[in-house]
Amino acid sequence: MQRLFNYISNYIELTPQELDVLSNYVSERKYLKGQYILQQGDVCKHSSFILKGCTKMFFVDDTGQEHIIMLGVEDWWVSDIGSFIEQKPAQFNIQCLEDTVLAQFHVDTIDEVFQKIPSLERFFRKLLERGLAASQKRIIRNFSMTAKERYLYFRSTYPNIEQRIPQYLLASYLGITKEFLSKIKSQLASQ
Repeated sequence: MQRLFNYISNYIELTPQELDVLSNYVSERKYLKGQYILQQGDVCKHSSFILKGCTKMFFVDDTGQEHIIMLGVEDWWVSDIGSFIEQKPAQFNIQCLEDTVLAQFHVDTIDEVFQKIPSLERFFRKLLERGLAASQKRIIRNFSMTAKERYLYFRSTYPNIEQRIPQYLLASYLGITKEFLSKIKSQLASQ
């Protein structure tokens, strides 16, 4: 859990006593590569922090096409936040791309944690604000950048992810075909 505690300390300062209390409300769970953390239609019961591993969050449309919404690696949060907050069926699947270890907060105890450690509520508010801002920026990039620019942005912003995921997943995340991504990479390699 030290990785989670270090991450939290980037935003708020917790006393040793608060860290002890917090450790009673966070569980560690291990998943195997290919295993689902959450499936579309189930209710999201956990907000999860990635201690180790790599995940993809996606939805499957009516034609069976998979659309990658988010990729996650160490020190990232992953959950269907709408399902978690509203306790309604999830719109997204979350699947492990590698063996993964998560630190999880359960929906039934999150308010109790906030009562015992009020600054954690501010921490989670900051996370949601950052997540919303990142989503809005991604929408703007998808409308305003070419596929090549989106790929270059991804590669420079997340240099440790590309080698960990199959090319077709990256293409889906970028909103292009894997063939077009291969073409972009070939063009870049020949420059």
